[in-house]
Amino acid sequence: MSPITACNVAVIGAGAAGLAAARHLRREGHSVVVFEKESQVGGTWIYTNCTESDLLGIDPTRPVIHSSLYASLRTNLPREVMGFREYPFIAKKTGQRDPRRFPGHNVVLEYLKDYATEFGLGELIRFETEVSRVWRIGNGKWEVKSRNTSGDFNESFDAVVVCNGHYSEPRIAYIPGVDRWPGKQIHSHNYRVPEPFRNKIVILIGNSSSAVDISREIASVANEVHIASRSTSNEQVANLPGYHNIWLRPMIESAHEDGTIQFPNGFKIFADVILHCTGYKYHFPFLDTEGIVTVDDNRVGPLYKHIFPPSLSPSLSFVGLPWKIIPFPQFEYQCEWIAGVLSGRISLPSSDEMTKDIEVFYSSLQASGFPKRYTHNMSGYQFEYNDWIAIQCGSPKTEEWRNKMYQATSLNRNKRPDTYRDEWEDEDLVLQAYHDFTCQMSCKQYS
Repeated sequence: MSPITACNVAVIGAGAAGLAAARHLRREGHSVVVFEKESQVGGTWIYTNCTESDLLGIDPTRPVIHSSLYASLRTNLPREVMGFREYPFIAKKTGQRDPRRFPGHNVVLEYLKDYATEFGLGELIRFETEVSRVWRIGNGKWEVKSRNTSGDFNESFDAVVVCNGHYSEPRIAYIPGVDRWPGKQIHSHNYRVPEPFRNKIVILIGNSSSAVDISREIASVANEVHIASRSTSNEQVANLPGYHNIWLRPMIESAHEDGTIQFPNGFKIFADVILHCTGYKYHFPFLDTEGIVTVDDNRVGPLYKHIFPPSLSPSLSFVGLPWKIIPFPQFEYQCEWIAGVLSGRISLPSSDEMTKDIEVFYSSLQASGFPKRYTHNMSGYQFEYNDWIAIQCGSPKTEEWRNKMYQATSLNRNKRPDTYRDEWEDEDLVLQAYHDFTCQMSCKQYS
């Protein structure tokens, strides 16, 4: 169907979310410009061995390195699950690509480059162009100020889609007394290889996927690794099974100027390094909405369905805020919805109705005891959310095998935390996925 309205749209970022936005916006008939400060597509999947001068990442004036990848990182989802729905992430036999089901980060980057090539997105992207300010102007349009080697430029757009990612601004754990503690602190954003931790006593804070990977890797060279987490009680303190030099600890109670770290159970230890695997903050330094959209304790809001601010919709939208999800397919759903709404093919509720929906959502989080910082944590309902958007767009819902494979991978990760990437029990689902992929590729009908 031809769009009712063709908009001139600015997309901020050419990572996976920005590429999906460009693809679906153009397919809907919109004119698209993607602003990307790097020299290639890929966003957070562009690996660099460089780290920031401020290893905690708290200095707002520091030169920011966008990626948080470490050298050994492999995906924690199988390629069948994590790929875009309309462009399967199939192992390629060409070149030196990693054929494993859970490949290294370099293969994900190549896959995103392939996606951009498949759909001709490169012509829409302005590389090495950084957006410094986005604000609404009097006629309801948006002004975008950008800069590159040629200078600063101002342009107006009908709409802006924000796809700048959220893995560059570290969140740091609060530790009483740490300002006087003489050891070294680093956030996982600046972790690349384990060698700097050789013969050290390391306290790693966190229990996310990156914490699991990094703690094991560091233990191969460090004297001791102590994993501190709020989810570990005093009764659970023990060696990590299979590791003689990794211990599970409750969260740090305090740090002291004599070099010791105190835990709630009375245990003290002299440590060399505190490594914060404590996640990231949402950060939009370029976005000026005069206080309409804010980030409060890592809640970006108010946003209808994590995408549209009611009073600025549909001309401003966000892609990729939720976490604890399968990112790439969700980006597709969000971007298809945004594109259809901008064209007028799909209608949004009124601003008041969207605001009411947001209030009900926030109230439900509070009643369930979820902290505000977990607003965009979609654990347990990502497929329900995706399918709701699919209905708005008139698109197919999540494939049954993708849902089941995601659940199977989660169970396998808990069962085999060290080997789940190389041992699994869901071959029947893999066969279903590749049957779907084969049918899809044999009747490719991209528009």
